[in-house]
Amino acid sequence: MRIRSIIGLLIIPALASCQPNNPASFDIDYPSMIEQEFAGDVAYNTTAYVEKFWRVVGNAGFDSSIYEVVRRLEEAGYIEENKAESDHRLTYRIEKRALENPTWEPVDAWLKIEGDQEPLLMFATNRNMIAQRSYSTPDEGITAEVFYMQDASDLTRKNVNGKIVFAETHPFRIYQKAIKSGAIGIITYNNPDYLQPEKNTTSIQFRSIPHDPGNKSWGIALSFEARERLKAKMQQGTTRVEVKIETRIYESEELTIVAEARGSDKPNERLVFSAHVQEPGANDNASGVGVATEMAAVTAKLVTNGSFSPKRTLTFLWGDEIVSTRRYVQEDDVRARNIKWGISLDMVGENTDITGGSFLIEKMPDPSAIWTRGKDEHTEWGGSEMSLEDMTPHYLNDFVTNRFLEQGQRANWKVKTNPFEGGSDHVPFLRAGIPSVLFWHFTDQFYHTDNDRIDKVSKSTLTNVGTAALVSAFTLLNAGDNTAKGIIDELRSAAEMRLREELDQGKLALDAGESKDIQIAVINAWEDWYLKALDTCSDMVDDAATISEAILKAQTSVKSVAAEVREQL
Repeated sequence: MRIRSIIGLLIIPALASCQPNNPASFDIDYPSMIEQEFAGDVAYNTTAYVEKFWRVVGNAGFDSSIYEVVRRLEEAGYIEENKAESDHRLTYRIEKRALENPTWEPVDAWLKIEGDQEPLLMFATNRNMIAQRSYSTPDEGITAEVFYMQDASDLTRKNVNGKIVFAETHPFRIYQKAIKSGAIGIITYNNPDYLQPEKNTTSIQFRSIPHDPGNKSWGIALSFEARERLKAKMQQGTTRVEVKIETRIYESEELTIVAEARGSDKPNERLVFSAHVQEPGANDNASGVGVATEMAAVTAKLVTNGSFSPKRTLTFLWGDEIVSTRRYVQEDDVRARNIKWGISLDMVGENTDITGGSFLIEKMPDPSAIWTRGKDEHTEWGGSEMSLEDMTPHYLNDFVTNRFLEQGQRANWKVKTNPFEGGSDHVPFLRAGIPSVLFWHFTDQFYHTDNDRIDKVSKSTLTNVGTAALVSAFTLLNAGDNTAKGIIDELRSAAEMRLREELDQGKLALDAGESKDIQIAVINAWEDWYLKALDTCSDMVDDAATISEAILKAQTSVKSVAAEVREQL
């Protein structure tokens, strides 16, 4: 899932088709090493296990998913921290915390128009029909008249006491007012257009209502097909429906897994992969759980057989989206200062021929978040305006993009990028000043719907993402002078390519009557971003002096190209 929030780092997302820059000269052939081991079976089978459950933090499905990951970690050689010897490099722990509010899980439900033979909806085929946090109806169910709400004022002007309110909006928006007005429950519909509801007529995007132990009421979300049937019936006159809902609401605890392959030379420095477990979908985000699990297993095998020895620590998190990651970077200041990179795995397994989504790397904030043009495009997710003060220059954007583009060339797999948008596990890293990117897919016509099931997942996509992610991680974990110099050269090349692309876009903008000052500002922003990104390469080496000349040479070249571009404008 991607959770919308006001985070101070916001933008409108963009897709940019990319070609790899000249690959850096790195010391070890990690792609060959990893491709021999990353078959995709563990990722796919873990995804298939996890997606069976409607997962909310603390419920039985969430916990079963957590313990399935633990089982696979132990199978791969990870040892629980409190049982491991001090020199054991592969460890895991389960962090347990009491939940402030009870957890929730759906059990069964159906919705039927009184007098009809066929139900409108059944939980067995539409497992998103029950709004999250809904309470159960009485065992015998409820039969009541449906009131169609066209405007919120209807709830005060008309009598809805004892009725079921039906509205075409998000249930969270109307729940409190409807129940306070005497309604016994609500029915809603609001599938967005990018889900292609008239094509995917049975899809329901999961919805929620407030936790309300006082009223213990409920909500039902409709598919397009069910909405059409209900509205057609209501046009004939007064309509009553039969509703039966069974849910479980109970006290529980929050579980988070932290697994590590400890570094040999700089164990306190680390790269962290985060994959959230909650949400009911296969791609969102059982796929992230599955990919991270196989990445951890492959790492364990290569460490155990001596093929790979990380100098820095590789950490994996499985838990609650944003919450677990935010806690990891906030609860220990010393640890946070030594997290060098954070990467979110969210919706990473799609069969794009079915879902329609493209694989995307969401970059740290760069000027494409402010001026989105050319190959940069925004996804339907949307975002908010950003300023130059929000920029986060760093080599991570281009570095991981190049590793994924190389995997794309090897596997004939399409890779794109989009500017920063927010809403997933990369955000807590960024807010803590830690370089971070997101791996994901969009637009997905089954996003957050009960049709996001295992048949929409591709084992080859899981394999490509996991392989490229591990290549990126292994390279950074063991980065030194040679790696830094290779990345510096990549950054120089990327900067010069971007400046020339912006020259072309600037000329088009001038022809369209836009201000020259704006075009110069764009060039200046990109120049500044890459000059500062080049400086960050020093964080890979023990002595910045060993690469200072390479950085200065690259910066001089970038400045020269920027000056040339400004002159041509």
